Parts: sequence; structure tokens; C-alpha cells
Amino acid sequence: MIQPIARAALQVDPEPRESQGLHVAIIMDGNGRWAAQRGWSRPAGHAAGVEAVRRTVEGAADLGLGVLTLYAFSSDNWRRSETEVGGLMRLLYRYLSREARRCAEKGIRLAVIGRRDRLAPRLVRAIAEAEAATERNERFLLRLAVDYSARDAILRAAARLSPATDSVSREEFARLLAESPNDSPAVPDVDLLIRTGGEKRLSDFLLWESAYAELLFSDVMWPDFDARHLALAIEEFKRRERRFGSAPGMGETALRGCASSGRRRRG
Repeated sequence: MIQPIARAALQVDPEPRESQGLHVAIIMDGNGRWAAQRGWSRPAGHAAGVEAVRRTVEGAADLGLGVLTLYAFSSDNWRRSETEVGGLMRLLYRYLSREARRCAEKGIRLAVIGRRDRLAPRLVRAIAEAEAATERNERFLLRLAVDYSARDAILRAAARLSPATDSVSREEFARLLAESPNDSPAVPDVDLLIRTGGEKRLSDFLLWESAYAELLFSDVMWPDFDARHLALAIEEFKRRERRFGSAPGMGETALRGCASSGRRRRG
């Protein structure tokens, strides 16, 4: 677990070599509690959370990640008050409107996964414009999960299977899952899943894609999270042995040699 640590005390290897291509997913939790601790409103916490997104995205680019997926708004978040939901949607609109150009300049491709039929038309347009403006970028992929539910995505993918299908491979199902919602082409499975704010649950986020993800739960509230915390989380990730169902001592390197197809064994 990552604890709040003074920035000066964090000694993190700045070299991105071992981070190259990683898919990191983050459940950005703690905005409301962070604000309450200061006697501020929940919207103030969400606004501070947007600044944390900027810091973390810049850090991800410097660390050489391949994909960063941020849980911005879950399908269950519609249950919150109309005032809070409206404020979150306005923040998302402003972020997309302002950050698309910055992402384009920095070589970051931006994509939004999740349903769009329940979003306001101007927000849908902002999403489409941000994606179009950054679609040729290749430095790394930033994905925002908006009106997203992993279980609903799995159900939609299952519904697309042909009635005549007797069986389906994991690869084929993953392809169907990637095409719905708004997530084509497919990206690698999640390597590291971080949740801030001290809670320890997945909250219906990337359940299929996180089957073998390393999980890291941090007490740091999301508005306090920054590139240093991300780098520290990746350092912890590097120290773990990922066995993918194999015996201890057979890490990723050994598993690559066992699979003639070049795929890692899972299961």
C-alpha cells in the first residue's frame, strides 16, 4: 500500500525502460472526502481531482507507459445528486475542451470508453473532437472511462455472439469486448490497477481486462496524487513476480519461452 510520503523522500528511478508499454488503470477515488476534510464542497474536491489528472497524465508520458485508463465516471454514478452529476459533466467537458490541444502537442492519444447515449450532445461532440484531434498520436494512449460499467460491457459483448456459436476463444471475446463500448482497437490487458482513497474494491472497472492485473491500493486521496505517486506505484509493480498461474520462479520471461505463439500463459 502506498502511504502519503514527503516528495523529497521519494527516490524513484526516472528511467522509463521497464515501464515501456505497461497498461496502468486508476480508480480515482477520494475527491469528496478530501474536500470534506478541508470543510469544502464535493465539487471543489472534483475540481482538485482534475488537476491531479493533469499531473498524472504528464507523469505517465514521462514514465513511458503504453496505456493509462482513468475511471472518470461509472454507470452507477448516475445515482448521485443531480447537482453533483451536473458538476462532474461540466468538469469533464472543460477538461476535454482544454486538454485535447495539450495532448496533441505532447503526442498523447485520447480516447473515451463507455456509453455515450446518456451524455449531453455537447459533451459527445467534445469527446469526438478530442479523439479526432489526437488520433494520430503514438506516444501513449490516455483512456477516460465515462458512463462505464465492466459488467454491462461484458453483457453487450456476449449479446453480439452469433446464436450458432458453440464456443468462443478468449481472444475472440476480447475482440468483441473491445468493440463495445467505443473501445476499438483492443488494448493490452491491465498490468497494474491502482485505487486511491483507501478503499479496496474494483467497483465494476475493467473486470475482464484486469484478470491478472497487479492490484495496488493507496491511502492517498486522488487530489493529492501526482506523478511521483505513480512512479512509486510502478516501482512496487516491478518488485512483484507475475506468474500468470504458473509455479513460483516462472515469471514472465520464462513463460514467454514456454509459449510457441509468443503469448503469456494465463490460468
